[in-house]
Amino acid sequence: MSLKEQITEDMKNAMRAKDAERLGTIRLLLSAMKQKEVDERIELDDVAVVAIVDKLIKQRKDSIAAFEQAARQDLADKEKAEMAVLLAYLPERMSAEEVTAAVQAIVTELGAKGPGDMGKVMGAVKAKLAGKADMGQVSAAVKAALAG
Repeated sequence: MSLKEQITEDMKNAMRAKDAERLGTIRLLLSAMKQKEVDERIELDDVAVVAIVDKLIKQRKDSIAAFEQAARQDLADKEKAEMAVLLAYLPERMSAEEVTAAVQAIVTELGAKGPGDMGKVMGAVKAKLAGKADMGQVSAAVKAALAG
């Protein structure tokens, strides 16, 4: 079963369970997926769905930070609940050590040296680790690898 089919199935289950919060979040995700399909006239595969989920999670993280800074814990809690639902659709995340090792291997493979090669390395790393690792963590690992 593809990730897209799994999400649709989860929406039906949330409807049956009358789980309004979960249903709302899943519908939001399906809407974002449909929008991408219509805009680009493509059929989404699992990699594209993971990229959309990642984008929505990043939006939630930004919103949580803004709401907590504005002392709106009620809104921050709502965003955290949505983020928890979205996190279920991501593949298992890599540990910091695994990310560092993968980045180091790619840097060696490309023969990259110095901060000038950051773009080239990030392109290769993004292709390999998309959805498997937090890109903020990956970026920090690339900077450290190129500085060392």
